[in-house]
Amino acid sequence: MYAIIKTGGKQLKVTEGQEIFVEKINGEVGDTVTFDEVLFVGGDDTKVGAPLVDGATVEAEIVKQGRAKKVTTYRYIRRKDSHRKQGHRQPYTKLTVNSIKA
Repeated sequence: MYAIIKTGGKQLKVTEGQEIFVEKINGEVGDTVTFDEVLFVGGDDTKVGAPLVDGATVEAEIVKQGRAKKVTTYRYIRRKDSHRKQGHRQPYTKLTVNSIKA
C-alpha cells in the first residue's frame, strides 16, 4: 500500500516503513506527525482524491531534525569592485512512515 501526500509545498509518494526527508516540521525526535492532505491511496483498493481523499491519513515518526549541506552562491561583476558571497543551509526533518489509513 502506498499514498501520495502533500507537505512543505511538495508531493511525495510514501509507503509504510519508508524513511523520507521533508521540509522542517516543528516537533521533537520521537514525536508522531499526522498528514491529513492525502491526494491518492494505492494498493488493493485504490482511492483518488478530488482534490483530497476523505478520511485518509498518514502517520509518521520524527527520526531527526537537521540541516542540509551548505550551498554557496557568489555574485561577481568585473571591473566594478563588486562581489557578494552568501551561504545557506536548508533545515529538514527526517521521518519514518508508520501507517497509512484510508
